[in-house]
Amino acid sequence: MSTSTIIFLVVVAILVIWVISIYNNLIKLRNNRENAFADIDVQLKQRHDLIPQLVDTVKGYAKHEKTTLENIVNLRNAATRATTIDDKIAVESQLSSALAGLKITLEAYPDLKANQNFLQLQGEISDIENKLSSVRRFFNSATKELNNSVQTFPNNIFAGMFGFKKEPMFDLGVDRTVVEKAPQIKFD
Repeated sequence: MSTSTIIFLVVVAILVIWVISIYNNLIKLRNNRENAFADIDVQLKQRHDLIPQLVDTVKGYAKHEKTTLENIVNLRNAATRATTIDDKIAVESQLSSALAGLKITLEAYPDLKANQNFLQLQGEISDIENKLSSVRRFFNSATKELNNSVQTFPNNIFAGMFGFKKEPMFDLGVDRTVVEKAPQIKFD
């Protein structure tokens, strides 16, 4: 075997190892993102289990808020039927917005806000929302790592060949102007 053939085979072997390394790294990053979403799924399942209890408790007090409650129930049902990560992100964002709207609506019911069942459910949902916030941050971090790897050169060349693409983040699901607006503090 000639020296040029050996050099050619070594270069080809190095390139193959390099491509395999890029592919394996992309797989690890994708699996990390999917694992992060599995953590979100656990919290979402708990939230979905609590929503019917919360809605039933509120129904006893807020009979004329029927459309708000029906919207929350419909979104909860849609969220449990969502199958892909992208579908779950979209529906859960809408559900988060609806739950935030429910909190505002409930300000008109002082008796409800003092009800022990409601207070316990509200506390549990707040706890789950805090946990969801934490696991969303981890998911978004994993998504950012994957997206950076998919979009940077030379990985982007091989990512496209292997079917990797930029993945969506899990955002708040609410209008940014609402989030950025300073809260009003009132002492009545």
